[in-house]
Amino acid sequence: TTQQRAETHSTHHHIAALQVDSVILLPSCQPQVIAYTFAHNRRNLKPSHHRRRTKMADLRQVLIGTLSPDIQTRTAAEQSLEASKRTAGHSLEVLRLIASSDAANVTIRQTAAVHFKNIVKKGWDEANENGTDGIQISQPDRITIKSHLVELMCTAPRQIQAQISEAISLIAAVDYPANWDNLLPELVQKMGSPDMNVVCGILKTANSIFKRFRHVARSDELYTIIAYTLKHIQEPLLALFMSTGKAVEAFANDPEQLKLRFDALYSMSRIFYSLNYQDLPEFFEDHIAEWMGEFSKYLSYKNPVLVDADEELDPSPIDKLQTAIVENLALYASKDEECFLPYLGDFTTLVWNLLISLTPLPKHDTLVTTSIKFLSSLVEKHLHKKLFQEEATLREIVTRIVIPNLMIREVDEERFEDDPQDYIQTEVEGSDSESRRKCSRDLLRAMCRQYEAQTTAICSNHVGTMLAEFAADTTKWAAKDVAIHLMLGISVRRESAMGVSETNDAVNVMEFFTTHIFPELQDANHANRPMVKTTALKFVYTFRQQFTTEQLVSLMPLLISHLGSPSVVVHTYAAYVIERILMTKDGNMASTGKKSKITTVELKPFLEPLFTGLFQITDNTELNENDYVMKCIMRSLATAGEDVIPITGIVFDKLSAALGRVCKNPRNPQFNHYLFESIAVLVRSVCSKDASQVGQLEALLFPPFQTVLQMEIVEFTPYVFQILAQLLEYRPKTMGLGESYTMLFKPLLSASLWERRGNIPALVRLVAAYLKIAGDELAAPHIQAILGIFQKLIASKANEKYGFEHLTAITLNVTQATLDPYMKTVFEILLRRLQGGKTPKFVGMLTQYFALVIGKLGSPKFFEIMNAIQPGVAMNILQQVWVPRLKSNPPSRLDVKTHVVGLIRLLTDTPVLLQDDNGQRVFVELLGFTANLLTAPSFSADMKAADDGEVEIGYDAVFSSLMYAMKTAEDPFADIADPSAVFARGLQTVSAAKPGVLPNMIQHGLVSDPKAQAGIQALCQKSGVQLS
Repeated sequence: TTQQRAETHSTHHHIAALQVDSVILLPSCQPQVIAYTFAHNRRNLKPSHHRRRTKMADLRQVLIGTLSPDIQTRTAAEQSLEASKRTAGHSLEVLRLIASSDAANVTIRQTAAVHFKNIVKKGWDEANENGTDGIQISQPDRITIKSHLVELMCTAPRQIQAQISEAISLIAAVDYPANWDNLLPELVQKMGSPDMNVVCGILKTANSIFKRFRHVARSDELYTIIAYTLKHIQEPLLALFMSTGKAVEAFANDPEQLKLRFDALYSMSRIFYSLNYQDLPEFFEDHIAEWMGEFSKYLSYKNPVLVDADEELDPSPIDKLQTAIVENLALYASKDEECFLPYLGDFTTLVWNLLISLTPLPKHDTLVTTSIKFLSSLVEKHLHKKLFQEEATLREIVTRIVIPNLMIREVDEERFEDDPQDYIQTEVEGSDSESRRKCSRDLLRAMCRQYEAQTTAICSNHVGTMLAEFAADTTKWAAKDVAIHLMLGISVRRESAMGVSETNDAVNVMEFFTTHIFPELQDANHANRPMVKTTALKFVYTFRQQFTTEQLVSLMPLLISHLGSPSVVVHTYAAYVIERILMTKDGNMASTGKKSKITTVELKPFLEPLFTGLFQITDNTELNENDYVMKCIMRSLATAGEDVIPITGIVFDKLSAALGRVCKNPRNPQFNHYLFESIAVLVRSVCSKDASQVGQLEALLFPPFQTVLQMEIVEFTPYVFQILAQLLEYRPKTMGLGESYTMLFKPLLSASLWERRGNIPALVRLVAAYLKIAGDELAAPHIQAILGIFQKLIASKANEKYGFEHLTAITLNVTQATLDPYMKTVFEILLRRLQGGKTPKFVGMLTQYFALVIGKLGSPKFFEIMNAIQPGVAMNILQQVWVPRLKSNPPSRLDVKTHVVGLIRLLTDTPVLLQDDNGQRVFVELLGFTANLLTAPSFSADMKAADDGEVEIGYDAVFSSLMYAMKTAEDPFADIADPSAVFARGLQTVSAAKPGVLPNMIQHGLVSDPKAQAGIQALCQKSGVQLS
């Protein structure tokens, strides 16, 4: 909160006074010390009864404090609770409090339940690559927790039950079934409880656990778990579904009992979906008649007792169950299982009848869209052609299903005006939500795949009638809106994220645009038919690939004019369409290197009105932060490139004003991300043209960035650090650091900044940028703190990648004389980490770093450091770590050259490898790998990062990398233009020192790798080298 931030010291000033003692290079821990600490902690896990009561009371007081209206009390309690979760036994203590029978303190128990769930979420999975945040849950505590959770969920109040249910699901995601084999039998047993509240809770929990079977790749492990699950639950599930169905009849006039039964049926239907998602199990195939009989009964079920006639928004229990059943039918239909085909005709009729009976009210939206998608999945398959091939059937679908669900409802108009954000999210392409209109268009496209001529003719007649109706009376604009949507449905044959790639030959898209869309966009009166204008903009967006560059340029003034619409939806769609057009490539070009249809040249004449229109929206404080508009600003700046330089000051002022507003209440992360991307674009555009301008940009950016740091806005600090790094990377080395950057460096090493995971990638890059400019100058007073950061990062699986990036920056930018006293300790830390977690990922990064060290410092230095730790350890690393890595996971892309250079120097500067048979075996293996890497078709001495094309830019909850601030990959061995020549000449030197040895090793040692033998010969011939 603002008050909290005001009570803390500003980062820019407070940070400058911090000491870096908390981030230091620690001496290596002795194993006996670790063992003693662990044993000491274990003795404290089971406190006496008196101590337990004291701890319980203390915990209760802390939880009460977290609910305090006083900010200081609440903050202190939250910090205490955060620290407590890292102490051994805390999770079990929290569970005891939840299980206490203190009915007067249900709120405290509920707060404890939320806290417990969060502990489990973060700390249960010890193998989580993101770490456990220091949470300790001992094995005895884990066993105790699991043995009581199910029973606790069944007996706890409902508000606590939900949290415990989620905790069970989280633990099951890690332990089920291998380490929690009594979970499912216990759940199945509780399914027989006479208390329907308990049954419903159990079923919801089971549903949550089994969701993991959906949307995952098939594997033997997955099928083993599913088979285990089916063995225990398939029969009890069917029996409970059937008995619940009988209870539905018995309690037909009891709304309370009936609702519980429908809740149970809904959960069981979702469990059915999960268990059948991967494959149709044998039991379900054998009992398909029972399941389908029950499903068909509920698709036509009606009971006014469960329907609130006044409710318009929330679906009834019947609606929810019917939606789940239709999803199950769609799943079975998608599998084309022969056993389901006899039921398909009846279910199609049932869903059809259900669909046409539903109201236009929002409470039926989900059931309608699910049912339409079910019909779409059938219509588009040739297998089911006989169900829909009659023209009368197709006409009925268009008339009774498609058109009614394309019609604008009163609720749509209300959302358009009163809740534009929600309207946009459900209607814009690519959104997660499915609207009735989107599903109806998709149904038309499915119909066209099998019955294109008939569907096109039927819809074209409706389009003509509706447009004539609008022409006769323009107040009937809803008819024109439906007509456009019908055209959008029948015109598209193929479409991707980049636009429509193939259209229906029977539809003249451009003629329709000229006659009916273009006049709508030309209408300068924003008050006229704003919903139709939105649909017209959607038409342009959909068919942007079909427009030529000239047509798009002629459209640009009309699109820009709609940025001035007072309707949030209209000006948002205008911004969205412009942004997508700027991303549109020329489809006539080759698949690689496509040119944008609107380039810097085409956009330049529109920059002033475009930015004026966009910033008028962002400047309007009455409007919410609009991420579509800010994304359009970002894309426009990126397309404009150097052309934006003359108005850099003006644009920065606008972006700074927007930043100042969102600093007060950061509520839209996507908007904020595009805002910082826009700043990064400006930095790139200006500095890539003239790096000497970096000082002026710093003068513009430092004040708003200082505000972010002073207010400690944690959402924004990673962005600030990335752009500061970007500025430093553009800063000419001759300019030095300057006073502002120098003052900031020491605070950047503060432990508190590195505790926030979202800061780490940006901080690593920022420190690297500092070191590149003034490595020795900064290392002299701060080397222990700088290396201490490496030690902290490398200890965590979540951050080991950044630990290696940080260590690489140190190695490349700090002189050997400064580093020498610490290299043995650095290698010890790496080897200890290797011993504690030898994952392929870590081994890959470790050997890559070793290759860098050897390439920069030489092979003798590498062996010297290694053997100072323990004699012979260097050879062990080569044999047991490096060679196996090259066999299983050879380096790729940018890593290849660094690895090759390191291997070359290892081979050519290490005579010890040739002194005995063991060394020679390692030598010849490394020799073969090096030759294969150098002769691979993909290898290039000046390898650059692969072009991944246009990457979709957006916010990420963990760390949002700014694409336009991304650092260009650098070659640490740019001075080596031809590694293959260095390789050949190095082998020549080795061979000359021991004549006859090397050719013999190649001939006999690589007999099983003729490719490597041929590669060595070719590389030597290329460099004019002959091995003696």
